[in-house]
Amino acid sequence: MQKAAIILNPAAGNAQLPENIDRIAHKLRDQYDDVTIYETKEAGDGAGFVKKIASEVQLIVGAGGDGTIHELINALAPLENRPLFAVVPGGTCNDFSRAIGMAQDPLAAAEQIMSHRIRQVDIGKYGDKYFLNFWGIGLIAQVSTNIDSNLKDKLGKLSYYLSAAQTIPGFEPFLLKVESERFEYNGKACLLIVSNGAYTGGVKTFFPKTDLQDGLFDVLIIKETSIELAWQAIQSKMTSDIPESDNISYFRADKLTVLATPDQRIDCDGEISGRTPVYLENMRQHLSVILGDFQDD
Repeated sequence: MQKAAIILNPAAGNAQLPENIDRIAHKLRDQYDDVTIYETKEAGDGAGFVKKIASEVQLIVGAGGDGTIHELINALAPLENRPLFAVVPGGTCNDFSRAIGMAQDPLAAAEQIMSHRIRQVDIGKYGDKYFLNFWGIGLIAQVSTNIDSNLKDKLGKLSYYLSAAQTIPGFEPFLLKVESERFEYNGKACLLIVSNGAYTGGVKTFFPKTDLQDGLFDVLIIKETSIELAWQAIQSKMTSDIPESDNISYFRADKLTVLATPDQRIDCDGEISGRTPVYLENMRQHLSVILGDFQDD
């Protein structure tokens, strides 16, 4: 018997999701003999459901926003036998669902799940935590509230961070030491982003070589904040090239060590989680997911 589970966060930002969840489950029953809906009520419920049912189902569908998907992935990734994973986006940004080409309309996403296009994708890990989209310190962890969504949409999230940095009272670059097999950095920085996916905050990022299957992170270090750097970031969004500057370092790596003085808070897929120092590794093709309309290069 083929079993599927939908783990629903009814408090996710998209009101269409809970309204249509029964119709989504009905669609899945065309391919799965048993489809059960598990509804979360508070943080941690989703992870609890995963641990309880992962060995009994062939498919887990995360129905919610980035926070929900982050919680489910952190429960799925450590398991030795992981069921197939799919996403019905229901939040505001829905970064991972965009990276794998899922429609942002829940019913359309359910139709895509029925196509059963499967791909093995990379997952980032640090300590006992996992991420699908990005890991960052510096501005990305500090400029996390009171974001002007209209300005963010115009500039892109990275450019917005650089612009907003001008208004943070007392913000100063920190000392950063990064070590990897092919690149090392030791100096001042205001922002470090380690990217696994193509989207951050609902906006496509600035990493032209991002590939969810190659086992490599895209790593960006911005050493100083300035309006000039913000403008370069805007231009790079238009051209899909990393801007060349003495204040910017970009490289790719499968593993890296990050130390900061003073220690920095970590923003992991939009969740503040832990502090430096850390060791990050890319777990190549660790998770089997159902794609939407994602196009391979």
